[in-house]
Amino acid sequence: MGLRDIKKELRKLEQDKLIDLVADLYKKNKSVKDFFDFYINPDERELFMKYQDKVFEAFYPRRGFNYKLKDGKQAISDFKKYSSSSELLAELMLFYVETGVKFTNDFGDINAPFYKSLATCFVDSLRLMSKENLLDKFEDRVEKLVDDTDGIGWSFHDYIVQVWIDFYPSEYDEDFEDSNSGTEEMG
Repeated sequence: MGLRDIKKELRKLEQDKLIDLVADLYKKNKSVKDFFDFYINPDERELFMKYQDKVFEAFYPRRGFNYKLKDGKQAISDFKKYSSSSELLAELMLFYVETGVKFTNDFGDINAPFYKSLATCFVDSLRLMSKENLLDKFEDRVEKLVDDTDGIGWSFHDYIVQVWIDFYPSEYDEDFEDSNSGTEEMG
């Protein structure tokens, strides 16, 4: 069935039946529940906090010891579906990278795929910040993050420094061309 067929069938239902169907979906499907909760009460800051907790838990789970980068990336993806705030999305993406760097500094070097995930998210967050004119707002956090990567292996620190220079060029750097899309991929 396609969307057109679903709409046709839903139009045939009486209002009470339609309400029962939506209520049933709400009870049985977590993503539908999340959608309606946000639809009824669209508090983006509260939504951000919820997804920030999910990103944190991807690195520091409440149970067990295994980080799950996939869960952190999924939290960012889910947040993007609900929120229209580019600033909060950029903040969440940067938080993902900051948390991954903190995790490394707490437990030691991880592996190349771990750093590739962080590096990709770092570049994506900076591209979003650049597009939305938010680089100045996040400059201090980005600089701290770069400092916090010092000593991390797998060429991660070197790559992060290069990306940082690409997006935050020194005013003395005469050779810089405003080409943020030229950042090479790590790895």
